[in-house]
Amino acid sequence: MTDRKNIVILGGAESGVGAALLAQAKGHAVFVSDRSPIQEQYKAKLTAAGIEFEENQHTLERILQAGEVIKSPGIPEKAPVIQALRERNIPIISEIEFAGRYTRSKSICITGTNGKTTTTLLTYHLLKSAGLKVSLAGNVGFSLAEQVIADAHDYYVVELSSFQLDDTHDFQPWIAVLLNITPDHLDRYGYSLESYAQAKLRITRNLDSSGAFVYNADDEVTGQYFQSAFLETRQLPFSLHHRRDVHLAGYYTAEHQLCTNLAPGFDEESGVEISTAHSPLIGQHNRQNTLAAVLAARVAGLEPEQIEAALATFQNADHRLQLVGEINGVRFINDSKATNVEAAWYALDGIRQPIVWIAGGTDKGNDYSSLLGLAESRVKALICLGVDNSKLRAAFGNVVPHLEETQRMADAVARAAALAAPGDVVLLSPCCASFDLFKNYEDRGRQFAAAVQELSRRQTAEPA
Repeated sequence: MTDRKNIVILGGAESGVGAALLAQAKGHAVFVSDRSPIQEQYKAKLTAAGIEFEENQHTLERILQAGEVIKSPGIPEKAPVIQALRERNIPIISEIEFAGRYTRSKSICITGTNGKTTTTLLTYHLLKSAGLKVSLAGNVGFSLAEQVIADAHDYYVVELSSFQLDDTHDFQPWIAVLLNITPDHLDRYGYSLESYAQAKLRITRNLDSSGAFVYNADDEVTGQYFQSAFLETRQLPFSLHHRRDVHLAGYYTAEHQLCTNLAPGFDEESGVEISTAHSPLIGQHNRQNTLAAVLAARVAGLEPEQIEAALATFQNADHRLQLVGEINGVRFINDSKATNVEAAWYALDGIRQPIVWIAGGTDKGNDYSSLLGLAESRVKALICLGVDNSKLRAAFGNVVPHLEETQRMADAVARAAALAAPGDVVLLSPCCASFDLFKNYEDRGRQFAAAVQELSRRQTAEPA
């Protein structure tokens, strides 16, 4: 092979190992280096492929011999190994950039601060349900590079974080989706919202006239930094409302009815209505996520009937506004992945019924002020589930009618059920990390679901 390179891969997890396997398959010399221990499953893959690797260290002398470096999205720019590579002008790319060189399949790439995973899973589900040869990749936990070795799909639906976009240069999505931009991970971007926004907008840089850019016309930060005049691709903005100031490609005409319009010039007569009445997704932000996924599916050629049928069979990832049970007319919703204030805001805003709210955990410097209005209007009781609930008490003690504390999930669920009336919602949307009482947010969510099932079982077993 004439372009054989010495490729060093930094990071020995899903993306790094996938990139290593692809690099080897394409005839390059490959070395994997991870400063931390490499999980057994990944070591087994590398060993089986005969790829040399090191763990618990970066041997700088070896790394600096690279012709090109593929780095894990988790490694920050300020890491000494990255600084050393920059000083020598050794090219650094992402796994996504590398994978893009070796596939002619069409990539639908989805980014945004919130809603990426739901939108990615839904877009994939819509295409797969319609019989398209499609695979899932990126931040959802499947390496794009490893799948490109066989390259057996016509489409890839790829969830991309800003970290994964940072080291892309020539990677070309077919459809790029930008859901929203809100302050997050600003420590990686010099505490500059503009730098973070530009990282997200990298997803548009190589779009051409054969593709499309689907974006949220209601998002203020996107509007502030997106220079639409310079983009050569088809632009498909969406909104929760039928706005006259923007030529919208997608918007809602009723609570469970949306309209998509892909016609050039957005001819008013060309709109296609699609019902979302049978979608299991809850909340205003999921109405936006649905619009984005449906627009991507329409660009891919799906008909309204195919989309409506697939919406009804969609199952979202666990711990994201997930209905886990109903007892005496009270719905129990697991939103354990809401580990920050903004995610909890989406949950409180999206649920129209009175809420018994279970929140708390390891506070990450939270400012709860944005939640006070929603808590006052929608929350009838707050159950604090954490080791230290002082900040929650201080923020919401005078806002919600009833507040109490516990440090056991089963107690929190039992008390919530007792405080809720038929038609209410018990919402676990913690606003905080989980590490004070649980292993992680998944453990917290599973314990919530188990406690709801146990309570339901006991109530069913009790004689009337």
